Amino acid sequence: MPKAYWVAQVTVTDPEPYKRYADGASEAFKKYNANVLARGGRFEDLEGTNHPRNVVIEFEDMETAMACYNSAEYQAARKHRENAGIANILIVEGA
Repeated sequence: MPKAYWVAQVTVTDPEPYKRYADGASEAFKKYNANVLARGGRFEDLEGTNHPRNVVIEFEDMETAMACYNSAEYQAARKHRENAGIANILIVEGA
């Protein structure tokens, strides 16, 4: 079964509640055995509309990634991000 990757591009507009989101989301990721591959590091803006914070998280499979996103833990954390940033998030199945 192919792995799945959670890809997020974010512009943080209010750091304090965003930190609460990040802390809560990290707990959800731990619960679902996620592996953070990239989080907020250096990047090159090559094409399209981009955000300054980029995150890539690996999951065992698509079902696990979706279960994490829909979990009570992640959804509770997500509420802190509502007015703290602009985000594009997707989950893609690996090859």
